[in-house]
Amino acid sequence: MNLVLASTSPRRKELLTHIGLGRAEFRFTQVAPDIDETPRAAELPRDYVQRLAAEKAQAGLALCSGMSQPAVLGSDTIVVLENEILGKPVDEADAKRVLRALSGKAHTVMTAVALAKADHTSVRLVETLVRFCALSDADIDAYVASKEPMDKAGSYGIQGLGGCFVESIEGSYSCVVGLPLVETRELLSEAGIR
Repeated sequence: MNLVLASTSPRRKELLTHIGLGRAEFRFTQVAPDIDETPRAAELPRDYVQRLAAEKAQAGLALCSGMSQPAVLGSDTIVVLENEILGKPVDEADAKRVLRALSGKAHTVMTAVALAKADHTSVRLVETLVRFCALSDADIDAYVASKEPMDKAGSYGIQGLGGCFVESIEGSYSCVVGLPLVETRELLSEAGIR
């Protein structure tokens, strides 16, 4: 079976590489699926993130038509505060607004991972509770000036400078980064990919 990651995210690529535990035979290729990420009316955050992961995996599978037995991994991560999905910021002002909203509060990071094969798509959902410390305007301004928040759900990256704001997490760290390792390994193992 040929493993394909339906993402160009360097963070997801690095995490998926970890699953191979350094073995040379653990290899995968990457494709860049293009899907509509617009939430549906009254769609719950859990349903939304699982749908996107599945759609990314299935769109990736469609890009592998010439490949023998592709198994395509898709993933999506969202940040949820008080039942509102906080996506990637549209500009610096939006990033600052989101960071002010997260300051001193707990929020949930949801990552869904899906594995699509010709006959079936399996999906896992992982949720992690993240608590931020209180942020000053100076903290927020400096962080946004670093440009790190601009391509991240919730306007921060726990694995980078944004980790300075994380007071605690309850759950999977790799879920917050963007690919829950235990659940991804389970999906791959069930598909016979080790």
